[in-house]
Amino acid sequence: MTPAARLSAAIEILDLIDQSRGPAEGVIRAYFRARRYAGSKDRRATNERVYAVIRHRARLDWWIAGAAGDMAPISRVRVLAASLLIDRENAGSVANLFDGVGHGPALLQATERDLVDNLAGKPLHHDAMPDGVLAEIPDWLTEPLQHEFGDGLQTEMAALNTPASVDVRVNLGRVSRQQARKSLQRDGIKCEDTPLSLCGLRLAEHARLDDTKAFKKGLIEIQDEGSQLIALLCQARPGMTVIDYCAGAGGKTLALADIMGLQGNTPTAGRLIACDVSAKRLARMDHRLQRSGARAIERMVLENGIPPRDLNAMADRVLVDAPCSGTGAWRRHPEARWRLTRQRLDEHLADQRTVLEAAAKLVKPGGQLIYATCSLLGEENEDQIEEFLNTHGDFEILPAGQIWNQAMGIAAPPGTTRSQGIFLSPARTGTDGFFCAILGKKV
Repeated sequence: MTPAARLSAAIEILDLIDQSRGPAEGVIRAYFRARRYAGSKDRRATNERVYAVIRHRARLDWWIAGAAGDMAPISRVRVLAASLLIDRENAGSVANLFDGVGHGPALLQATERDLVDNLAGKPLHHDAMPDGVLAEIPDWLTEPLQHEFGDGLQTEMAALNTPASVDVRVNLGRVSRQQARKSLQRDGIKCEDTPLSLCGLRLAEHARLDDTKAFKKGLIEIQDEGSQLIALLCQARPGMTVIDYCAGAGGKTLALADIMGLQGNTPTAGRLIACDVSAKRLARMDHRLQRSGARAIERMVLENGIPPRDLNAMADRVLVDAPCSGTGAWRRHPEARWRLTRQRLDEHLADQRTVLEAAAKLVKPGGQLIYATCSLLGEENEDQIEEFLNTHGDFEILPAGQIWNQAMGIAAPPGTTRSQGIFLSPARTGTDGFFCAILGKKV
């Protein structure tokens, strides 16, 4: 592919992402699956350009609005602006790329040529940009995130706008962390222990894990360190009855199984139930369960979102990995920030209240309800816990710092413990953004 053809591909992919509800990475894979002629360098260059536009969309749109008046910031215009503001191309080079020849973008229109002339030589950053533009977030989210982070907003959002590392969780019931690391190294993959999770490894750089011996044998699972920490904070133990209430494809279910000793050659007693309203999501767990060697995991589809009555007051631990805005996972899915709306957030809030209410019934006296989100918004985190406690006098918040110390054997990192729970973020802990509150049911 020529440089111009790569630009055309980026424009097409960005249009497809805007039209899709699925992850950008899936759209990109599907696009190149249908275009086998594209080489690895072509795919990499196009991928980098697509994500550069997504991650800098607010600043690109700010410049486009100021330089081009009523010109709509469509994908073609954003790629054009990115060539000037990010790639630092000069006006002549950009005009040569947009010349309508071969598989390159169509010839520049008069209004687009004016845009090129106005943006040539300009920096991506400008001091006049509003806080939300500098933070690369939608306007309506500026206030709630400013309330959350205060003077640290730009630092937090900058960390959230960088690509995430690749973390894996080691199935300690089958292999030690050192053994897993050595196995990956024999396959040419460098990694080191995660700084917080006791069962994690962090890759030195992105690499394909599917073909490694450690992955094929189920010794590791791809999982962000923050997600590993949520499972560890549950403090599940062999012999307990544990319910993963919003299990999805089972990432945390598998982590809980390992903690409970439900995988390996000598599984121990205990009951682990993975629940979800979607049978399709639960079915995605099949291959992972087989590969990991996890045993005795029950799966349950919640009809109309209601668990069976025979589970009431039965569980030692109930993990609610609640449906949420996903704002804490923007490193992995930067396109999600531009899809989130106030209406969608309100739907998540209603779902969270419903899920919490239903899951609370399953906790036995002396048991714990663990509420977690991958959100950075107080509305989905502390506010939900406060509202829940106001109407459920039989539950109490357990001290986050103490729970962390018990689960990890070390003190929680500075700035992560709050009155209502644990708060993780890329800037503070190098993980995805997570909130976790541990509620104890009174005896």
